Amino acid sequence: MIRVGTSGWQYTDWRDVLYPPGLPQRRWLPHYAEEFGTVENNNAFYRLPARAMFERWRDAVPPGFVMAVKASRYLTHMKRLRDPAEPVARLMEAAGGLGGTLGPVLLQLPPTLRGAPDLLDACLRRFPGGVRVAVEPRHPTWWTPRVRRVLEDHGAALCWADRRGRPVTPLWRTAGWVYLRLHEGAASPRPHYGDRALASWVRRVGPGEDAYVYFNNDPGGAAVRNARRFLALARAR
Repeated sequence: MIRVGTSGWQYTDWRDVLYPPGLPQRRWLPHYAEEFGTVENNNAFYRLPARAMFERWRDAVPPGFVMAVKASRYLTHMKRLRDPAEPVARLMEAAGGLGGTLGPVLLQLPPTLRGAPDLLDACLRRFPGGVRVAVEPRHPTWWTPRVRRVLEDHGAALCWADRRGRPVTPLWRTAGWVYLRLHEGAASPRPHYGDRALASWVRRVGPGEDAYVYFNNDPGGAAVRNARRFLALARAR
């Protein structure tokens, strides 16, 4: 099953693209969930919400909806994966409020963090069994066989990432599922993706794949339009 959504949903310039005029912000997530079956929650990256907030998000969406959670920058950018026990436990205690709505946890690593497979291994060991984890390294020193083995050993997905229609990560399949983030398209108006780029990613993901696809090109509602088009192309295929 391919699940397609956006990275976040709380963007004021999505009025008239996704949200009708006058729709109060508290109703944005339920309205979003009427069209898309998943969302990537960015809020937890900047400031980890309380468990009660995750419970409210859970109650705002229908059964079967999936919310991925971007891990706190305290773990990834401040601690830089060191001493992960407490940050991971705190994250999972809060995000556990989603119950069955919880999807993968995304570890987006800082672009200055060089490959450190031992740190990654120690961090992934702290996640409870059954929790899916995707890892998005952003320094080329991560592309080694040792890093790939660590991901495979934990069943963690290497996050496939795109900028301007091109992969910026290896397309390793390190788990039985795929996690794809599309950050910026090259079509006009920027940062939209054109059909050729979208179709290329539909082919890479493949029909019937267990996959999560998130558009992070949010300005001007590009993410919403591109997510809709990706879904249409995937269904046609």
